[in-house]
Amino acid sequence: MLFGRSAEIATIDDVISRAREGAGDALVLRGEAGVGKTALLDLAASRGGSMRVLRTTGVEPESDLAFAALHQLLRPVAGLLDTLPGPQREAVRGALGLGGGASGDRFLLAAGVLSLLAEAAAPDGLVCVVDDFQWVDRASADALLFAARRLATERIAMLLAVRGDAPVKGVPPLRLGGLPEPAAAELLDASMPPAVKRELVAATGGNPLALREIVRRLRPGQLAGREPLPDPLPGGTQLFGEQVAALSDDARLVALLAAVESDLDLVLRASGAVEAGRGALHELEVAGLVRVEGASVRFRHPLIRSAVHEAAAPASRRAAHEALAGLSEGDRRAWHLAAAALGQDESVAAALADTADRARDRGGYGDAATALARAAELTPAPHTRAVRLKDAAMAAWLGGRPGQAESLLAEARDHAGGDRALEMEIAQLRGRFELNSGSAAEAVRILATGDSLDMLADAAEAASYVGDTAAIAEIGRRAAAFPEGFLRDVLAGIGLMLSDGTGHELLRRALDRTGELTEAAGFLWATAAASYLGEADLAADLAARAGRVARVSGMVGQLPVVLEFVATGERIAGRLAESQALSEEGLELAREAGYANTVAAHLANLAVLAALRGEEETCRGHAQEALAIAIPHRVGLRAGVAAYALAMLDLGAGRFAAAHDRFTAIAAAGPGAGHPTVVWRSTPDRIEAAVGAGDLEAARAALEAYERWSAQAATAESRALLTRCRALVGAGPEKELPGQELEEALRLHANPYEAARTALLLGERLRRAHRPGEARPHLRAALETFRRAGAEPWARRAHGELRAAGESAEPARGPALDALTPQELRIAGLVADGLSSKEIAAQLFLSPRTVEYHLYKIYPKLGIGTRTELARLVVLQKAPVSGDGML
Repeated sequence: MLFGRSAEIATIDDVISRAREGAGDALVLRGEAGVGKTALLDLAASRGGSMRVLRTTGVEPESDLAFAALHQLLRPVAGLLDTLPGPQREAVRGALGLGGGASGDRFLLAAGVLSLLAEAAAPDGLVCVVDDFQWVDRASADALLFAARRLATERIAMLLAVRGDAPVKGVPPLRLGGLPEPAAAELLDASMPPAVKRELVAATGGNPLALREIVRRLRPGQLAGREPLPDPLPGGTQLFGEQVAALSDDARLVALLAAVESDLDLVLRASGAVEAGRGALHELEVAGLVRVEGASVRFRHPLIRSAVHEAAAPASRRAAHEALAGLSEGDRRAWHLAAAALGQDESVAAALADTADRARDRGGYGDAATALARAAELTPAPHTRAVRLKDAAMAAWLGGRPGQAESLLAEARDHAGGDRALEMEIAQLRGRFELNSGSAAEAVRILATGDSLDMLADAAEAASYVGDTAAIAEIGRRAAAFPEGFLRDVLAGIGLMLSDGTGHELLRRALDRTGELTEAAGFLWATAAASYLGEADLAADLAARAGRVARVSGMVGQLPVVLEFVATGERIAGRLAESQALSEEGLELAREAGYANTVAAHLANLAVLAALRGEEETCRGHAQEALAIAIPHRVGLRAGVAAYALAMLDLGAGRFAAAHDRFTAIAAAGPGAGHPTVVWRSTPDRIEAAVGAGDLEAARAALEAYERWSAQAATAESRALLTRCRALVGAGPEKELPGQELEEALRLHANPYEAARTALLLGERLRRAHRPGEARPHLRAALETFRRAGAEPWARRAHGELRAAGESAEPARGPALDALTPQELRIAGLVADGLSSKEIAAQLFLSPRTVEYHLYKIYPKLGIGTRTELARLVVLQKAPVSGDGML
């Protein structure tokens, strides 16, 4: 019976009940040792009725063995692995040592764990229970927390018990304190005097374990109140210290072996004589200190393990580890050898480094970092120690622990010993860390010291984030000295474009080689080449290709960064809902990974999307949060995008003067302004704002700059934007009829969203030229495109113009995709591409059941019932309408 926990039980029951209905959730039970967390977990496991139960317990001796807890948790449902999408299935198999082809991508692995839990939840739901989560190995903990934050559409209740203040990000806590006095008193013998009960409850803070164990150690006279209670009462490991001291020598040895190794067979064999070991184990069980669970030996409470460990001399602990190492293999052997080592030992360090390699290959970067850091401590050679520290830093970074990564890298630098190649590797990592989470300007300074093409490319990337055109040009000049190749041509070409306006031939040559590219990073450099040629539409397409490659190639943690560019490309292409979903995903992954600057990138993009939808409060909130990161970190690109969002908010609302002021500030020099990419891409909007505000001189100046930037652009969409800008400032021959240039722009557009912007402007001109009949088709098409995109301010403007042109009736609306959430729209688009639920799940880091859940929601929203109908609707609504001036 649990006393005094009615509120906690009600909370747990609520989580389980909602999970049974398909609204999964996770909960962290947090409290000190002995407060009753395990008892509540046991109760939770019994409250699900027909729901399946999976459980595991973190064990301190296994906390450095990658995926140890996950293996224990998922072993009962390993038979369901074949139901997972291929990439997820292989990642999970590899992590669990079942022969899969491990990708090394922790996000892919975590998605596979989520999918497997979702499959295990069929048909009645799942209660997933993890005790002593603070001792779960990092690889398992990362995967479980990834799943815990994504249970909203699953029939899964996940309960994690944590001692102390161990961090558990993103999961709501249920804090457990001591029992209130009446409930605590119920635990005690009814014949005990109330005064004794009160004293015991006050002294223990109502901790149930402390109450039970202390009472067992008091004399009858003390329990009856005839003798005073001991002062102080035994607490912490003292609760079990007397029991440990009273054990026989054999029992103390077996207890110590069990304190450093949970495998029952190893413990018995290491005790020297198996029969004596069995007798000692029986003594421990009779004393209530341990219990045997299958092939493992577990202490009744972690404090007992602590008492055994503290009672043993350091030499005895090392001897125990040494005995176990002689009987163990692989990772267990390496860690026992490390614990037994006295001083530095290269053979032990090498064994730990091998352990790290195995963990890293399966995606267990946090555990790999721990193993490599310990290996470095044991390494006698300074150079080898520096290499291992550098590798540990890289693993920590990929494991989402940037603070640990920076500390390890600083130590590696101290031991590099003048090795130029190693110093450059360390410097490149420092620069990448700064670029992801620190100062982009500092990243430029560090990376620009490199003498390899890869390091110069990283420096150019950092400089592009800052907006440092001089640095990019200088890096391009240095890159030109390398042999001809794709990356060399991109860097040299961009440098020439910024220094003297040439370089377009090099960029064209690089783009001609995109068919040779196989990695996401290459496609991102191709995206940059297209951008500098003024071809935003081609850049968006190349960014999307980078995203597709990243999802199937195993980016070892770099997907959040790739998604910055993919989401931006989708927005530029006018696919606002898809961009929203990508940035929401990227933001979540960036926060998981600890990439602060990538967080700013996704927040800035979300701010622009909110501006285009007219959501003022959301736009300002995202923009301010992005600026709060980007400005002190000198990430001018993202600060510029956030400022652009606020300008677009004003432009969409028709506040032309305010928008003009903001665009003017973006084009000026200063923090968060003057970034060349932002200035170039925002110029069409800047020209529209300037014309609307009546500042034709500023509009003409902006057009002149835009013409220079677009001089080498060859795509139809780039010519369409330039033609629209010329029409806005009246740059065409005076003899042309009103709107003639806009009609030409409309003919050229390949981007439906930008075509709608042009159609709106054309419709406005035609109406004001007293040609309402010609204006209405353009305004009607623009209105429908804006509605589908969710760009409400622009839709209201088009609707107002349409009414002014004489069309009072509301245009007919069919089943619109704008009824879908961004995630639903992405799934609908992938269905239209012919992907199965498993294939969609693999791309979006979801479980197949979550995909099916979203489809279940999509069909009634659109009034359809099959995948074929959904695909047809997506294709029809995304295709531009042609003929007679329509989009």
